[in-house]
Amino acid sequence: MSVVLCAAAVAGAVLAGGPAHAEPATDGEARRTAAPGWRLTDTGTDARFRGLAPVDARTAWAAGSKGTVLRTEDGGSTWRDVSPPGAGELEFRDVEAFDGRRAVVLAIGEGEASRVLRTEDGGVTWTESFRNTDPRAFYDCITFFDRRHGLAMSDPVDGRYRILSTADGGRSWTVLPDDGMPAALPGEAGFAASGQCLVSSGPKDVWLATGGGATARVLHSADRGLTWTATPTTIPAGDPARGVFALAFRDRRHGIAVGGDYRTGEPSPQAAAVTADGGQSWRQARTSPPAYRSGVAWLPHTRSAALAVGPTGTDLTLDGGRTWRTVDTGSFDTVDCTADGSCWASGEKGRVARLSWRP
Repeated sequence: MSVVLCAAAVAGAVLAGGPAHAEPATDGEARRTAAPGWRLTDTGTDARFRGLAPVDARTAWAAGSKGTVLRTEDGGSTWRDVSPPGAGELEFRDVEAFDGRRAVVLAIGEGEASRVLRTEDGGVTWTESFRNTDPRAFYDCITFFDRRHGLAMSDPVDGRYRILSTADGGRSWTVLPDDGMPAALPGEAGFAASGQCLVSSGPKDVWLATGGGATARVLHSADRGLTWTATPTTIPAGDPARGVFALAFRDRRHGIAVGGDYRTGEPSPQAAAVTADGGQSWRQARTSPPAYRSGVAWLPHTRSAALAVGPTGTDLTLDGGRTWRTVDTGSFDTVDCTADGSCWASGEKGRVARLSWRP
């Protein structure tokens, strides 16, 4: 399906007003479809996948609880368990994949629970390239600018977020100096909910999402993490459970932030915000998602369409994040789309799905 037809199908879904359903789509499904929906795949596990890295329509990686890493090369029809040996006690919350053979996964937690592992053979073997030895650090997210340069972030240590840097594809890591990092607010931290609390766009720009403090902020660096500026958002904070949980930038200027209060049943008003100046300022969405959202992704090759996901559903925007409409009620933690036009989502109970289109 061409990305142009995909965008048209999404628009038709909203105009038609019909809900989407996670039912399998047939190979002969007409391309002129009316509604988007998630097509669940059979992963064969009940792990919770907060880490997701689709490469294209056929290849994707998922990383989650109980040290689980899965890989598919047939669009999700089958999944191969490529979990690192002995990793059962680790909580993988982020994965970044360069292709079907090379990927980097991040395990989160206090002290030595935070680790980075890398594979170059599709998960047949893994190498641990970083293990945190500072009991004060807790790593949340990882991102790559290209196949060589990447960053990982930790919650504040000595009052500032700690940033790891790699220039060799994740084979080795160095803690960056923190003299260019603004002071963290009291109680402020990142959320390891979807692998999207640290995101990049282009060769040098990177953004970091926060919550827990009096204000939910987004920090931006234009030099690969050496210096940062902090900007308040409109998403409510003031509680350890509230703030910005995920970011997505379609270029170095246009971005979306989503979040809320992750506690079940708690209201999450003003759960989305947008920026058109690279995060220097944020505007509240006119119509936000109806509940907490932990993941967000731009649809490929569109200027205004994006998806947000959370435990209570999936929302769609067609105007760059200003207004949102719920199109699915299934539970997902994270979402990501690829350059060839495919979108994937993952979450609890082994759920991994691909976006499909229904007449």
